[in-house]
Amino acid sequence: MDNFVFISPTKFYFGKGAELKVGEYLSSIGVKNVLIVSGKTSAEKSGLLGSIREKLDGAGIKHHTLLGVVPNPRDDKVYEGIKICRENNVDFVLGVGGGSAIDTAKAIAAGVPYEGDFWDFYEDRALVKKALKIGTVITLPATGSEGSRSSVITKIDGMVKRGLNTDFIRPVVSFMNPELTFSLPPYQTAAGITDMLAHIMERYLSNTRGVDLTDRMCEAVMKSIISEGKKVMENPTDYDARANLFWAGTIAHNDVLGIGRVQDWASHQIEHELSALYDVAHGAGLAVVMPNFMRYTLDHDVSRYAQFAVRVFDCDPDFQDLRKTALEGIDRLSQFLKSIGMPLTFAEIGAKEDDIPLLVSKVRRNNQDSVGYFMPLSSADVEAVYRLCL
Repeated sequence: MDNFVFISPTKFYFGKGAELKVGEYLSSIGVKNVLIVSGKTSAEKSGLLGSIREKLDGAGIKHHTLLGVVPNPRDDKVYEGIKICRENNVDFVLGVGGGSAIDTAKAIAAGVPYEGDFWDFYEDRALVKKALKIGTVITLPATGSEGSRSSVITKIDGMVKRGLNTDFIRPVVSFMNPELTFSLPPYQTAAGITDMLAHIMERYLSNTRGVDLTDRMCEAVMKSIISEGKKVMENPTDYDARANLFWAGTIAHNDVLGIGRVQDWASHQIEHELSALYDVAHGAGLAVVMPNFMRYTLDHDVSRYAQFAVRVFDCDPDFQDLRKTALEGIDRLSQFLKSIGMPLTFAEIGAKEDDIPLLVSKVRRNNQDSVGYFMPLSSADVEAVYRLCL
């Protein structure tokens, strides 16, 4: 296990009616002026935003609202939010909705005190040194943004999708009511399940040794996501299944499963360009990319993939042919994703073979000019993964 520093300062209000605590809590930490960031219409139509405004009014907290954040959130709303905050002396940004609203809120919070272009942070041209405080009312179990140090934004100019990771954008508080997820469409629920699994796999696929504790934690959470995911797809109003899935999404991405080990993140980098170019749901894109990335990198560490197969999907180990066991685990993952309605091929998400060179050129590289850390991928490797997705 590698040395690590871990901080997770988010306070979670979890359970029925959790969002009703928003005014009381923000008042207790001295918040005076809030920017609410949300999507197009659902949070407004459901009455959620009205309830939040009522609680803020009751606590004597001023508030402004920025609506219209779209899936695969764009930079235009970040610039709009920064402007609102600066003009109104906002001291707190509250994301309400799914990961797109939260990621936008985080980008705004980082951009307000910065004199340059917030996009500098996402292209590694500058480091975040301070940010406004952030909170969330989460309605979609998927991204784990309610407890993570991550934000992903797409720049409209060039349709480039990039991520930012810094502890300055971890929410100070998140309000999580599983009942707010009951009305999610099945496709969004399934995409969220896929995203959770991918967040864990990015940490699980590691070359770091001596990490049995976090290995087993990763495996346990993945098994729970698969089990509870099946229940939720069959019965969307199963409170306990929704609650378990909701909390699993948080655990999958607050990094408690990834500390002390080098993480990969190649599947995410490869998928980001699919969702940027085709505006496909991030989880759906991951359903296409992740199993094929696993197949491509299988021989890098057959035993790790075999361990995944045995511990997560209860495959019988073939000690004479661990590769066979490993492949069975990947196949079962694909079967599970298909069973919950996720796509598995380029054709199913509208991606085109002719666009592969463009996709490869846009994928974000690490400092060694390769993609990922489990089996660092060259441009030729990335192209090969995309072609397996055909």
